[in-house]
Amino acid sequence: MIETVVKAPLPVGEALVIQKNRITGTRPKSHRLAIVTGTHGDELEGQYVAWQLARVLEEKKKKLRGTVDIYPALNPLGISTIYRGLPGFDLDMNRIFPGSRSETMFDYIADGIVRDIKGADLCIDIHASNIFLREIPQVRINEKTEKELVPLAKLLNMDYIWVHSAATVLESTLAYSLNDVGTPTLVVEMGVGMRITQSYGDQLITGILSVMSHMGMLTEPAPAVKQPVVSTDGSVSFINADASGFFMPRVRHGDYVKKGQLVGFIADSLNGVIKEELFSPVDGMVFTLREYPVVNEGSLIARILGGIGA
Repeated sequence: MIETVVKAPLPVGEALVIQKNRITGTRPKSHRLAIVTGTHGDELEGQYVAWQLARVLEEKKKKLRGTVDIYPALNPLGISTIYRGLPGFDLDMNRIFPGSRSETMFDYIADGIVRDIKGADLCIDIHASNIFLREIPQVRINEKTEKELVPLAKLLNMDYIWVHSAATVLESTLAYSLNDVGTPTLVVEMGVGMRITQSYGDQLITGILSVMSHMGMLTEPAPAVKQPVVSTDGSVSFINADASGFFMPRVRHGDYVKKGQLVGFIADSLNGVIKEELFSPVDGMVFTLREYPVVNEGSLIARILGGIGA
């Protein structure tokens, strides 16, 4: 059933409407799972997950216990215009939560979203990377909620769980706001901006079904899932460009590399020279790799999870 979450008027007699697809089984009030995506308009990986999960759950409806709310587009204006933030306002929607009922229109929308999701047994907030970087399927967890959320994240069939330190900016995200009011929320990052990686989406759907089975929401055995690598900030090394140009990789996304191994180089198309060679500072796995070739000084090239081998 399609339901309106929150609605606000726009110019020219139109309205900004956030909707959800509510799928209910028997005992609909016994459990509630929220699947959220589309906060950033250029992150499309979650669109496939929302579509395919709804199809799968309709087929399994007789085995469903509880309610699943799928929110495919928290930022429908951004999705329709391929704009990461809120069009016309130069505003990142994931920096205005928990919102307010008495301030701007977008604060009102954010407040309505939080109110609607609040109280769910679990929320899974799906993101992609931007157009510049590709990410392996992973869950990111604030260290403040590590104890509660890591066991749930291990059921989600992801390759990697990154427990990161708290930062002030995170306090304005949807996940932080929901966790702060007692609604457990996992943040999934996977793929690249403006694209859909179907294999990643299918991998996550298997994980969602696993979580649902363990929660008692599906009366069928949980599917087998991957055992993810779990790490903290101290295990992650960053490679940034010291020169401008275009980046040519010499490793693949997800590869295991050795300390000192060439990750790629930055070339100068005008002068026909290599301006910088980039080497891995550690032994580990490349879990983030530059996708968009053009770089400037300081651009992020790769993240490497150190201390693990193939």
